Amino acid sequence: MPNIGPAELLIVAILFAVILVVVIGVVMAARKGGQTPMPVPMQTPTPQGLHELVTGLVRAGRRIEAIKELRGHTGLSLRDAKMIIDGVVAGHDLWSHPAMIRFKPAQPTALPHTGAAGPDLATRVRELKAAGRAEQAVHLVRGETGMGEREAELFVEAL
Repeated sequence: MPNIGPAELLIVAILFAVILVVVIGVVMAARKGGQTPMPVPMQTPTPQGLHELVTGLVRAGRRIEAIKELRGHTGLSLRDAKMIIDGVVAGHDLWSHPAMIRFKPAQPTALPHTGAAGPDLATRVRELKAAGRAEQAVHLVRGETGMGEREAELFVEAL
C-alpha cells in the first residue's frame, strides 16, 4: 500500500467538502420546494372576468380557491379577501365591500335582474335576528357596510 502524503489528504478533504456542500444544497432545495409562492397569473382578468371567476368558484362551493384567486389578482389581505368572499356567499355583490373600491369597474357589473328590489339592510337584519341567527346578522352588516365587529354587533342589538 502506497504512503498517503499531505497532498493526497488535502485532495480527499476537498472532495469530501464538495460532496457535503452538494448534499446540503439538494436537501435545502427540496425543503424550499414545498414553500414556493403562488404563481402570478400571466394575464389579470378584467373586473367582469374577476367577478365571474370568483362567483363561479363560490357557487361551486370552492370558497378557499375563490379567496386565493381574489388575493392573487388584487393583492388584498387574507382577512379582506375572506370577508369579501363571505359576503359573496351571503348573496352580496363582489364590489360591495369597501376594500374592492379600487378594483371596481368603471361601468356597473351586469348582474341578473330579479325584477324587484330586495328589502333594505335593517329589514334583513331584523329577519335574521328574529330567526335566532344574530351572528349571521352581524356578518351581513359587516359585509355590506364595512363596519367593525363591535359596531355591527351594536347595530344588530339596536334593531
